[in-house]
Amino acid sequence: MTVRNRKFFLDRVKQHPKVSVLIVGGGINGAGLFRDLCLQGVDCLLIDKEDFASGASSAPSRLIHGGVKYLETGEFRLVAESTLERNLLLKNAPHYVLPLETVLPIHSYFGGMIASARRFFGMKARLTDRGAVISKIGLAMYDFLGRHDRTMPRHHFALRRQSLRSLPLLDPAIKATATYYDARVTQAERLNFELVADGLAACERAAAANYVCVERAENDVVWLRDLVTQERVATKPDIVVNAGGAWIDRVNGALGIERRYIGATKGSHLIVDHPELHAQLRGRMVYYGSKDGRISLVYPFMDKLLIGSTDIRIHDPDGVRCEDDEVAYMLGVLREIFPRVDIEESDITFRYSGVRPLPWSDAANPGDVSRDHVMHVDHLPGTQIPVLSLVGGKWTTFRGFAQSVADDALRRLGRPRRISTRHEPIGGGRDYPRDATERNAWIAAIARRNAIPAARVETLFVRYGTAAAAVAAFCAHARDGSADRSLTSEPGYTVREIQYLCEHDMVTHLADLLFRRTTIAISGHLTRALLLEVSALAAQVLGWNAVRARQEIEATRETAYERHGIGARRQSASPCPKPAFDGEGLRERHDRQR
Repeated sequence: MTVRNRKFFLDRVKQHPKVSVLIVGGGINGAGLFRDLCLQGVDCLLIDKEDFASGASSAPSRLIHGGVKYLETGEFRLVAESTLERNLLLKNAPHYVLPLETVLPIHSYFGGMIASARRFFGMKARLTDRGAVISKIGLAMYDFLGRHDRTMPRHHFALRRQSLRSLPLLDPAIKATATYYDARVTQAERLNFELVADGLAACERAAAANYVCVERAENDVVWLRDLVTQERVATKPDIVVNAGGAWIDRVNGALGIERRYIGATKGSHLIVDHPELHAQLRGRMVYYGSKDGRISLVYPFMDKLLIGSTDIRIHDPDGVRCEDDEVAYMLGVLREIFPRVDIEESDITFRYSGVRPLPWSDAANPGDVSRDHVMHVDHLPGTQIPVLSLVGGKWTTFRGFAQSVADDALRRLGRPRRISTRHEPIGGGRDYPRDATERNAWIAAIARRNAIPAARVETLFVRYGTAAAAVAAFCAHARDGSADRSLTSEPGYTVREIQYLCEHDMVTHLADLLFRRTTIAISGHLTRALLLEVSALAAQVLGWNAVRARQEIEATRETAYERHGIGARRQSASPCPKPAFDGEGLRERHDRQR
């Protein structure tokens, strides 16, 4: 499927400025709503001032979970909704959403009972110990609330000896462990993009573009600006949806609406190379409380570990990054539960930080702010055009949130709902093989059809689900008849695969390709050689001249270093000199350690 590009978007707005719904923000809430409305046949415009899923949607803990900790504050409705949506995503997006066995270390039998009771009834209390009794009650409730569309086993307990046989690096002071099941998303950014692509495929009058922002509103006209060409276009929406995440208040300000809806917090995560702990986890997540009462986590991500997270109030969502003191905190908390695990700075291959678009709150502890979602209604000044601000929410519940907002928009437009998204497959989850036998047959059929090795098809299948069929066909049948070949600097990708992504997946900047359409950066494989090789391919497909190509390389280097610490070891002093992106970083260091 060819996704319509930004030129189509601009031509669409110029020729037909009238649109039913303008959605501002291409993160998970905006993309989910765009898909839902497009499936109902509603003409929509979706814009984002950066790339799709470039904000908080690309910086989560990558969990699709029911939120067992929300039981502590009595948020049963949120837990019931979250567990249902988790179960649905396991079915609708099986290519990216996978079961995740989760282990809770327990340090006492009766700890936390009084604090839990106080928190449950809305009183302040710090919960630093979740004992076996509290954990058993909570997980029994969790299993019950997640009974609808259940796809995974119920929880179980193991005593200290059995737990340490399974995880020898755990703190030997534990009394027991509890195991329950949630899910994880392997490629959050691509799943977000597939929602946009699904929407475009469902409605030919819909259009989407990254790097387009709201400039101002004049009566019933909303002026947009293309941040690539600096071209301005006017649109006349019947409804405006503000899905700007942490930037919601700023988007409303550009529309002439002064509101304070957002009280954002920053969450940072680490990608770490530690083969011993990775092997011991065997695909499981350890979800553990710290001495300060926060919940942290570690689980295998690709061939490394994902460790998180922090929860820090911020006032400016632009330019957030994972700071050195956050790194020290996360590694310190990890040592509380894995005292013999020693992680050095050189083991950190990637770090990232995102801003949670939480509702404004004066709560002293950011962790006490609800992760539920809410929609606020305003109007463009001097008009009756509604502006719907989507505050809060999380990856797990995006479909349910989108459905409720779509129903509201359909009511305002006087249009019926044509299709439910409850059991609607997403992107490469469509026609997904039901078991290993069907999967092997699917891979073999695509390999035969395109005369390429089955191992290569399997790699594409893991990356794109059943959408791998289109990628495989593109890779096998070049217009000039030439054969595909692996990248010199990253054999796991091929020249034609990169060209396919540039041509079909709305890549505007080089960073879009390396950080969001592929897992090259987050997997710790980004080197100077790979950056140069991929930029040359992107320039060829996207028509960049030499000046533009150099600008893209420099901008990507800046992003890699400033936001993710890639390229050289970061210094504790600030400001620090920018290092050369010389490859003495992730990939070479990883190769030496192996």
